[in-house]
Amino acid sequence: MYGFHVSLHGSLEEITLKVKDALKQEGFGVLTEINAHNTIKEKLGIEIRPYRILGACNPKLAHEAITQEPDIGLLLPCNVLLRVEEDNSITVGFIDPIAMFSVVDNPQAKPLAEAVKQHLLRVRDALAQTA
Repeated sequence: MYGFHVSLHGSLEEITLKVKDALKQEGFGVLTEINAHNTIKEKLGIEIRPYRILGACNPKLAHEAITQEPDIGLLLPCNVLLRVEEDNSITVGFIDPIAMFSVVDNPQAKPLAEAVKQHLLRVRDALAQTA
């Protein structure tokens, strides 16, 4: 598996704010926000359920990763998705940094990937407590 998830209830806007706040508590900021729903509708004329991708970055951890592995930027930032399901629940998914960093041939990357994963698991767990 390349990610882990939590299911929440509320509006997409409300959940997006909760996710951003929980990320902030772990030192992450959101660098990018992609509204795949709107882009697919605009470019292809196809209607899908709301689907957002947040590009989250912890500057301290990113600096450490870039220092250890200069090409790591090809794998950054850490993606967090928000997907509205048929029952109107919202799935919040997080990339598993260990899976993401598995393509890096650098043994120093593994402990860093584990540290990033622990931060993101705490974000997921904090969100689950608000469910």
